[in-house]
Amino acid sequence: MKTAFITGATSGIGKATATLFANNNFRLILCGRRTERLSALQKELSKKTEVTTLQFDVSKRSEVENAFKLLPESFKKIDVLINNAGNAHGLATLQDGNIDDWEAMLDINVKGLLYVSKCIIPLMIENNAGFIVNIGSTAGKEVYRNGNVYCASKFAVNALNKSMRLDLHEYNIRVAGIHPGLVETEFSDVRFKGDSSRAKQVYSGYKALQAEDIADIIHFVVTRPYHVNIEDLVVYPTAQASATMVRKDN
Repeated sequence: MKTAFITGATSGIGKATATLFANNNFRLILCGRRTERLSALQKELSKKTEVTTLQFDVSKRSEVENAFKLLPESFKKIDVLINNAGNAHGLATLQDGNIDDWEAMLDINVKGLLYVSKCIIPLMIENNAGFIVNIGSTAGKEVYRNGNVYCASKFAVNALNKSMRLDLHEYNIRVAGIHPGLVETEFSDVRFKGDSSRAKQVYSGYKALQAEDIADIIHFVVTRPYHVNIEDLVVYPTAQASATMVRKDN
């Protein structure tokens, strides 16, 4: 039985992936900030597989490092790392941007990915095997107006994904980047700071990708024969042709 470590596991793509993996005989290490959600998910998925949880904020180095010290010995052979935790804050021009929002995005999307990876990569090197999946965004492939710092953070994820593949090649570790377009999750609620009406408009008039769609892709990627590595994958909903081109029916 393989063990998967999933950040941002309490909602959206992370939760959908955890559920699908549990249904397919993966042991799970579920990570997130919200203790109640982690506990509820652990209770639910423990009916299907072995589950442990780590509560921490990926943007805080000390929390990440301390959480790893609490990882049960039986879960320390990590086969798959899914760097899923990430967020967007605000949508403004660079000159009008909120510096706190910038720091939150860079701290979580970039530094958080690095902090978690730094803890897990030595374990994979020791085993001479492993698979790291970095969840990026089409915003890491194409800049759009008012996206500036969020796009910059996802361009960094794209660069780190490619760098990891080079750096870890000699250790037989697979690395893949998955870059979704519009996915209907809590993403826009966070970006618009709880303005649910504005967030709802992002996904109205067309069928956006669902968290389960990306979970299916993640599962497909990590279950290919070991000699196969899908290194870079971009996925849009059919209604979306680019960051700013979305066909709406109403």
